[in-house]
Amino acid sequence: MILPDPIGAGWGMSWILPALGAILGLVAGSFLAALALRWPRGQSVMRGRSACDACGHRLGAVDLLPVFGHLLRRGRCAYCGAPIDRRHLLIELACGGVGLVSLLAAPGLEGLCGAMFGWLLVALIALDVDHFWLPDELVAALAVVGVGAGLAGIAPPMADRLIGGLAGFAGLAVIAILYRVTRGRTGMGGGDPKLLGAIGLTLGWQALPLVLLGGASVGLALLGVRRLRGDSIRADQEVPLGALMAVVAWPLWLVAAMA
Repeated sequence: MILPDPIGAGWGMSWILPALGAILGLVAGSFLAALALRWPRGQSVMRGRSACDACGHRLGAVDLLPVFGHLLRRGRCAYCGAPIDRRHLLIELACGGVGLVSLLAAPGLEGLCGAMFGWLLVALIALDVDHFWLPDELVAALAVVGVGAGLAGIAPPMADRLIGGLAGFAGLAVIAILYRVTRGRTGMGGGDPKLLGAIGLTLGWQALPLVLLGGASVGLALLGVRRLRGDSIRADQEVPLGALMAVVAWPLWLVAAMA
């Protein structure tokens, strides 16, 4: 006799892929958090065992559990008591959420590509906010995800992706050159045009105006908050444009995936 399923077999099955996406996101977030925090210091995340940044003690299995290790240790090293950088937890949670929502919105290969797109953007946001640095390696990985999704037949069409990649890079590169020629100083980092090009390879050329407009809106909103707090803002204040574009890019992918 087959017993009735009180929650519905379809409901249960529909959450398997999103749950796996969340788990993969937590694992990816753990790696990307270590990368975002150690790479700028010249430390490798590929060689050697993970260790406490304060005392150098090698971390145990519990310490390496994404999110749960941080909570179980109450945000402190179990060996020296030093506080663990909260950016570890924030990046892991962000990547876990991206994985969950991506596979919920688009179960299958499309959702996995969207999750990888989001995970890389999270790492780029962290690096750009803290160091105004968009590593070519991560931007190239983002471009590979976009081209790979196009080759797999995932919308938008490959032609729109390629136009988006070219237009995104060329558009910001021309603006950067014109600014440097007319103002006599650099007004944009070299990674920003590359990042917009990589975003265009995933979202297609039609989304580029929304990425720029959305990024500018987020930036203005943050500046407004700083003004309300009484922070001083200089006319030549450096702004992490790449991070602002990245914050908008993944939600735009999500909207397109759910359409």
